[in-house]
Amino acid sequence: MTHLTETTPPGLWRRLTAAYAELLSWTMAITVGLLIIPVSLQIFSRYTDLIPSYIWTEEMARFMFIWTIMLGAMVGVRESTHFDVDLWPQMPPRGEAVARLLGRLGVLTIACVFVWAGIEFTKFAWKRTSELADLPLWLIHIAWPITGFSWIAFLGEQVVNDLRIIAGRQK
Repeated sequence: MTHLTETTPPGLWRRLTAAYAELLSWTMAITVGLLIIPVSLQIFSRYTDLIPSYIWTEEMARFMFIWTIMLGAMVGVRESTHFDVDLWPQMPPRGEAVARLLGRLGVLTIACVFVWAGIEFTKFAWKRTSELADLPLWLIHIAWPITGFSWIAFLGEQVVNDLRIIAGRQK
């Protein structure tokens, strides 16, 4: 399969989604780096007497881990590496575009579920806080609709690209 950047003509939407994907990648890298802090505190407090045992570190690590997963899923959909499996034999470009389009429509369905259910999930958590760190829970729950909206944005450009290939307007 050809990678998206090799076949999509440059445009404003393409530049915006590329910049957004770059922001997501950097945010994910920072989140992974920051995740090391509460996990390290947990380990040191359990196995040494050097620092007191912190309960909030487990909750903070879980919250950061959720965001790291969601950021990775967003970037993965953008790069066509998440939810993408090569099962079909080598096909002509139009056949590959049709196969990709069918797969992307499935991911789009899941993205719509993430948006709809994620908004409900976030509303449910809007006035609630976590038990240990007293963090607002909507900060975690909002990851689902943001992921869904991001997938829709990235899939939009990919679907347009596939439709152009199917129509014979693009290689």
